[in-house]
Amino acid sequence: MTDATFRPAQIADLPAIIALLSDDVLGQQREDPSSPPNSHYVDAFQAILADPNQLQAVAILREEVIGTLQLTFIPGLARKGARRGQIEGVRVSAAHRGSGVGQQMFEWAIGQCRARGCTLVQLTTDKERPDAHRFYEKLGFVGSHIGYKLTL
Repeated sequence: MTDATFRPAQIADLPAIIALLSDDVLGQQREDPSSPPNSHYVDAFQAILADPNQLQAVAILREEVIGTLQLTFIPGLARKGARRGQIEGVRVSAAHRGSGVGQQMFEWAIGQCRARGCTLVQLTTDKERPDAHRFYEKLGFVGSHIGYKLTL
């Protein structure tokens, strides 16, 4: 296990977050790690900061961003008015995969969901990420639904 700490992301973390999102086969196809950050990232980050139901989080080790994820807190009527925590955009730097930081990051994120009154935590993951599937199942997540997306 690492001595990573977890906190809400700050604007200064944005380049490191984008680099993490870009650092795999799928991310290389859909992200733009150029510097300065593409204005779309800046706008999206500002929208996340302004929305009380959004939380972009980072994992920090020795002052370096080594992981990130986004939490969305979703109020809903289904399941007797259950509030859900949605976890997306999960990345751990290649140098720290397998160190336990991913598990710690999820434990922290699930704690954030509990603190916000969520009764369910959900996520989606690309079909092309079998290592991630095993990781999520190890954490107790169940592949109970099929997800669909429509690119606009």
